[in-house]
Amino acid sequence: MKKNKDKTNTLMKLIVVAIFIAIVAIVINLAPNYIRKEITGKINVIINNNNVTESMKFDAFASENDVIYIATKDIANFFDEDIYYDNVYDQIITTSSTKLATLKLDENEMYVNSSKVKIYGAATKKDNEFYLPFSELKDVYNVEVNYIKETNIVTIDSLNREQKKGNASKNISIKYKPTIFSKTVDKVKKGDSLYVIMQDDEETVKGWYKVRTSQGKIGYTKNLTNIYTQREQMVDKKQIDGKVSLVWDYFTSNVPDRTGTTIKGINVISPSFVELIEGGKGDIRNKIDSNAKRYISWAHDNNYKVWGMVSNNGYPDTSSEILNDYKLREKLINNIINVVLQNNLDGINLDFENLKTDDKGMLSRFIIELAPRLREYGRVLSVDVTAPDGGTNWSECYDRNTIGRVADYIVFMAYDQYGTSSKEAGTTAGADWIELAIGKFINREEINPNKIILGMPFYTRLWTETSNGVSSKVIWMKSVNNNIPSGVQKTWDENLKQYYIEYTQNSKTYKMWIEDEESIKAKFELMKKYNLAGAAYWQKDFESSGIWDIIEQEIR
Repeated sequence: MKKNKDKTNTLMKLIVVAIFIAIVAIVINLAPNYIRKEITGKINVIINNNNVTESMKFDAFASENDVIYIATKDIANFFDEDIYYDNVYDQIITTSSTKLATLKLDENEMYVNSSKVKIYGAATKKDNEFYLPFSELKDVYNVEVNYIKETNIVTIDSLNREQKKGNASKNISIKYKPTIFSKTVDKVKKGDSLYVIMQDDEETVKGWYKVRTSQGKIGYTKNLTNIYTQREQMVDKKQIDGKVSLVWDYFTSNVPDRTGTTIKGINVISPSFVELIEGGKGDIRNKIDSNAKRYISWAHDNNYKVWGMVSNNGYPDTSSEILNDYKLREKLINNIINVVLQNNLDGINLDFENLKTDDKGMLSRFIIELAPRLREYGRVLSVDVTAPDGGTNWSECYDRNTIGRVADYIVFMAYDQYGTSSKEAGTTAGADWIELAIGKFINREEINPNKIILGMPFYTRLWTETSNGVSSKVIWMKSVNNNIPSGVQKTWDENLKQYYIEYTQNSKTYKMWIEDEESIKAKFELMKKYNLAGAAYWQKDFESSGIWDIIEQEIR
């Protein structure tokens, strides 16, 4: 009897231990559904349905009239990485896709795309950090801002993103996690509207919807009905379908009359319409006269987009003065915008060369400030740059990564590998050099290939070597054969993808690396290999007669 009693007691103990272990396991398994980390004592910031409060460098705060302030360093992280404090004019400059805003510290006004706007909160400095009245900038950043006092939550929704809503099908509790064994974060009544956070994940498959309540609380429910799209996703449409094929049309004064002609294979023409005036402090020389207007009509009649070239004329000092002064940058930008709108240009091609290396950052600032002003009107910004790793004023003056990110296109002027100042003879644009540079654009400068336009030369150089050194002169593509003496043989260079000639006359050695249909074809192969945005050609009227047939065939 005693042995049976002992066995019964042992069994009961084992059952109790098993029940205890099961309870502990259940608690351990369910606890995460009930224990949720709440951020208290500060405004919670919800950006596009993500609570970013913990990742913010500084706390957001609300003024007495409920204007929401966010530190510029956090705005840089979430909305404008190029936000900038201008210590000359004691103002903060911020940009979005289509807006440029400036806010002076402690002033209840701002300028948006150069127009004055009254605001109820001013940019301020607090604990040595800059803050912007973010809720006053909703039109600048194209967002909807809602401050919910009861829960101390700010919701910020980008208006270019899809937004879905639904209604509670009954009185429900919104759960912290997608399970009924989870803590309630909010309660809503039947028919209440909820923001639906669409997600392609396991919870949705199980029938749970991730939602945001009117109180800014984010959680899950199964009881949702009447789901509808309140706002569609905005998709940016490119001005050019397919590859860009641009030809520069350069002239110093008189606009060429192209009436009655067409150019095969192109969809963009870039005439040299605008240039800086030396010492002009943002003033420009506008070459658009009645002849130019006819030129623009001719281009549009032939379905060519017109991206007017804006040149700094190679003036380093004038460029430097403008780039380093916001008021002068603004003046130049307004002048450019006026030319674009008054003459129905489709965009601009910015050609700033021979710049001071110290102005590298300020050139980027100019482009950052110009881009949204053009984009506001649906105009394109393309920017010309040289190959990386060249001379200081020729190559090191460009922040290619920023330009490639901000502008619609970055145009690699893939020529003058050996140029006017070269101390040795060499090719104008060897394929191996071009390919190496493209690799640097994509891999080192981290530029998306579909924003890179490959510039190709319609010219080469005839080099002369003597005991006194080397010199060269430009030879247009259409004039190459006229500059090759009878009997001189062309030799194909497989690395450069060019024909080469060399001959001696009167104790002088002449060399030329030829640009022709074959060398241009090879450059198009690089465009295709790296899936670049397209090609550009310098310049119109230098070309040989058959080149446009090649371009029409290769640009596809």
